[in-house]
Amino acid sequence: MPNPNRGSCGYQSNEFEEEYDRPSKSELKRQMTALQKLGQELVDAPRDRVKRVPMPEDVRDAILECQTITNHEGRRRQMQFVGKKMRSLDEAEVALIQKTIDSWKGASKAETAAMHSLERKREKLLANDTALTELMAENPELDVQHLRTLIRNARKEQAENKPPKAYREIFQILKEIQAKHNAAAIAEVSEEDNNDDDDSDN
Repeated sequence: MPNPNRGSCGYQSNEFEEEYDRPSKSELKRQMTALQKLGQELVDAPRDRVKRVPMPEDVRDAILECQTITNHEGRRRQMQFVGKKMRSLDEAEVALIQKTIDSWKGASKAETAAMHSLERKREKLLANDTALTELMAENPELDVQHLRTLIRNARKEQAENKPPKAYREIFQILKEIQAKHNAAAIAEVSEEDNNDDDDSDN
């Protein structure tokens, strides 16, 4: 008896097409590894940051729970659970989480660059007296006598290989100055925006 499925027309069913649309095993493994890594980055992040990440509540709860576990085996099991939760997300949710983490990295780079800039300013203060004159001209509210003492002490610390107490204090002062300047710049921009709004209302 001839086989009804054979003949010039071949297979009529499309039951096999779906199989070819599925990702390969290696691709699935790559996706799972990437999601596990993303989950790990969230577990390693500060809690207040994690709480602000746009994601389903059950996923966030699993991550925050993992952060509180100190037992190695318990944490490993919870991390597996986090991975499972991450795999339940759709592409749009994963993309949003990734975008948020990338923004943290961008912020971290900016913070590092700002820190290096302050360190260079400190080195100038220690190397050249005119740097202090310039700093005072820009920030007349500073206590010049206190700063001179700190610079002298920091130079002594370096020369005698002592703990960098004054050296660190100079950095903190420079950091506070920068924070004030940033706050003033933000206030200025806000004021300009308000003025623009007032002009548009008139």
